[in-house]
Amino acid sequence: MGPETGKKRARGRRAGALLAALALAAGVAGCARSAPAPGAGKLVIQNIGSDTMVNLAQAWAEEYAAVAPEVSVEVSGGGSGLGIAALLNGTADIANSSRRIEPEEKARISARTGQEPREFLVGFDALSIYVHRNNPLEEISLEDLHDIYAEGGPIDRWSQLGVPPIPGARTDRIIRVSRQNNSGTYHYFRDVVCGRHADFKLGSLDMNGSKDVVELVSRTPAAIGYSGLGYQTDQVKMLRVARRRGQRGVLPSVATTLDQSYPIARPMFMYTPGEPPPHVRQYLDWVLSPAGQKIVALTGYVPLRTDAPATP
Repeated sequence: MGPETGKKRARGRRAGALLAALALAAGVAGCARSAPAPGAGKLVIQNIGSDTMVNLAQAWAEEYAAVAPEVSVEVSGGGSGLGIAALLNGTADIANSSRRIEPEEKARISARTGQEPREFLVGFDALSIYVHRNNPLEEISLEDLHDIYAEGGPIDRWSQLGVPPIPGARTDRIIRVSRQNNSGTYHYFRDVVCGRHADFKLGSLDMNGSKDVVELVSRTPAAIGYSGLGYQTDQVKMLRVARRRGQRGVLPSVATTLDQSYPIARPMFMYTPGEPPPHVRQYLDWVLSPAGQKIVALTGYVPLRTDAPATP
């Protein structure tokens, strides 16, 4: 074997070694790319909407993580309108809503998806009337609430309701606490108390969330506000509500919601943009099961009657 032949063979061995090294590196890189990231492979359900329902939705999501660890339910609030808008733009799998979907919203979702949105009744909420714990008032009528909140309503001061000076209050003026207009709670309260074609008085303090309403009332002795039953604290008082002046008021509760004696109770819904995929449907079935409905009761809301239809 001559010198040139030996050199060629040496060059061949070096080239082979280099190709082997490159192949190994490519294989390692390929393994690194195919290795699953932490949490990868989970099925994610984006659940967006009602601030009234956000505490309940978070409790459901946390419990479901133990039931189906392969599914992650991501919950955020922002209001019923935001949840339904998220169905329309494709960023939500489920919208929580404390009001029924509007016909025009349904039509827009159907036009985008080619399917009718699905409605799931998941429980009830008694929309409670809160005042500061120092307020001596114990009950109020829907007519009084109309005159406090509705445009043109004549009641602006606590003394007009026979309430003596409230300890800690700097004014006799009623400070009205409300919700922003993207809230299902806002729309429901307006329709029931002010009238479907009426509007609120100007000058209310409009809060982003249900919890915010109760917190503001708790710090403001002259305030009144409306929020979900599940947001009650020791710092506020829930009023009995009568349908008419002179009638006996009723406190919100599970029993008075189910027997319809409490006059400001409403259904709570979950919506999907069409027939849900299997992992979403399994979650909704669990929400409607005894285990899911137990959480409704534990978080201060009202579970479905045993004879209530789970789905339309």
